[in-house]
Amino acid sequence: MKSDSAKYVVIGNSTAAVGAVEAIRRADPEGSLVLLSREARHTYSRPLISYLLAREITPERMYYRPQDFYEKNRVDARLGVSALTVDSARRLVRTSDGGEIAFTTLLIASGGRPFVPDMPGKDSKGVFTFTSWDDAEALDAWISSERSRRAVVIGGGLIGLKAAEALRARSLAVTIVELAARILPLALDETASRMARRSLENAGIEVLCSETVSRMESESGRVAAVELRSGRMIPCGLVVVAIGVVPDTAVASAAGIACGRGVLINERMETSAPGIYAAGDVTQGCDALTGESRPIPIFPNACRQGAVAGANMAGGNERHRSAFAMNSVEFCGLCVVSAGLATASGDEYEVLASCNEERACYRKMVLRNNRVVGAIFVGEVDRAGIITGLIREGVDASSFKKLLLTDEFGIISLPAEYRKHVVRGEGVEV
Repeated sequence: MKSDSAKYVVIGNSTAAVGAVEAIRRADPEGSLVLLSREARHTYSRPLISYLLAREITPERMYYRPQDFYEKNRVDARLGVSALTVDSARRLVRTSDGGEIAFTTLLIASGGRPFVPDMPGKDSKGVFTFTSWDDAEALDAWISSERSRRAVVIGGGLIGLKAAEALRARSLAVTIVELAARILPLALDETASRMARRSLENAGIEVLCSETVSRMESESGRVAAVELRSGRMIPCGLVVVAIGVVPDTAVASAAGIACGRGVLINERMETSAPGIYAAGDVTQGCDALTGESRPIPIFPNACRQGAVAGANMAGGNERHRSAFAMNSVEFCGLCVVSAGLATASGDEYEVLASCNEERACYRKMVLRNNRVVGAIFVGEVDRAGIITGLIREGVDASSFKKLLLTDEFGIISLPAEYRKHVVRGEGVEV
């Protein structure tokens, strides 16, 4: 067994891991750093995999950092090597290549893994998940080699919709099957979801809600059809399971590190094991708007958590503020943004909304105690960044609430003190 040691070990190779590496190097340019990645690829942007499958971008555009990133940051990047176990007491990582690494501090940034329910036929050839470059590559190869031109996507969330869009771009007939009564049920209300569904259907994608796949039928080991709960059979030669992603806590849990739905962390990104940190989609933290401890798998959160973890691994004392859910996506020509408690209702909330369904434009603000706590934008999303800033900072909107839905609303509408907080720069008058 090959044994070595490193001051820092990072498990993962995506947003949180990269943020940690860069933060470590700002504080400690020389300390030995080993990065373990189960994927044998240079760090890349996962949100781009649908565009890769659709052949709208080339593989060269997938990379999240330059090709010399590891070299410039003096990272011993072991791509295609997984962390099998972590011994938190002995501070030791055992790896899939038969080695072990002693560490001073460790970051678990293993991200999430797709959830695939146990249904008959799920192991048939032609059944895929869609969360990685490898998934996109496997789908591309299958589409290129198979005669069937019909696909079923199980799940009407963000991953499912982007998969469906990419498959449609490859000239497949596509059906989305969603268990909930509407697509994007966690992010959008009925009005926004209806507009999103219409954009998909206008692109030739069939959308079935309040429905689910009960089994997959195969012929000679290859998927040939899916049977719905209603009894309807849909012939298809390809199925994408996009029901959801769950934190990949296997290594942390086996090491005795406290986990709920994700790895439990504090504001410093510390886990229950001294010297071991966690960041990104593998974690579970406090929701700033509800106070609930839950996974918040969004890109900005992972980036910031990674940076905080890296700084603290190198001796700093950084803290990460609570986050809240945000989604920003474009599919079939429609831009959609949701943030915070976008679907909240009840006596404690005030809802402001304007809608023009012919133009596919919708704006909605959810307020609590005169503070914006949720928002949805469909079509015109140019002011979404301002609104998410108000949610993040908990700004009292009493003085400009009547302007929130108007075209006149902008930075100048905000209180002077807040404008000074968000707008800085020589020659900028606020």
